Amino acid sequence: MSLDPQLEKQLRHVWFKGLNKFMLLMWRLGLGPMINMWPDGFGRIMVLTNTGWKTGLRRRTPVNYANVFGEIYCVAGFGKVAHWYKNIQADPNVEIWLPDGWWTAVAEDVSDVENRAFLMREVMIASGFAAPAFGIHPKTMSDEEIAEITADYRLIHIRRTEARTGPEGPGDLAWVWPVATLLLLVFRRKKQ
Repeated sequence: MSLDPQLEKQLRHVWFKGLNKFMLLMWRLGLGPMINMWPDGFGRIMVLTNTGWKTGLRRRTPVNYANVFGEIYCVAGFGKVAHWYKNIQADPNVEIWLPDGWWTAVAEDVSDVENRAFLMREVMIASGFAAPAFGIHPKTMSDEEIAEITADYRLIHIRRTEARTGPEGPGDLAWVWPVATLLLLVFRRKKQ
């Protein structure tokens, strides 16, 4: 039994939305660099923080990325309708959480660059399981096949501008670990 393609697309969207919440929590708990240790499985995942174009509120979104010759690229796989894509179109000033640190940056849609197929392939390879989940097999597909299947995707270049530190960055919930350990020790002692 096969699902209606539209329903299948909606189910994938819901599944990825839940996965995004989980990935964001992992980054906030200080586990972002560890998630990135298995790029073939989980993919390379960064957190992109931008300003909502309607609300003006700060929004965090985990996205797959590739580091290509020291430059960061990511893809809006849902195209121009992706909320974070709309946000960066309205205000390209963003922050990114990468395994090597927290950065302010500027996001730019470069979907029309000459080497789009090469860059798109790099991001798709760096996405781990995500690209194959959408029927994209970047290691075996031709440039023409990748161009066709990703025609509606938006390719984004993230240019890092300055390193950041302080509260509300990656690991802002890392305090949970010592508290949880302390509570575990206290409850363990009470049982004895």
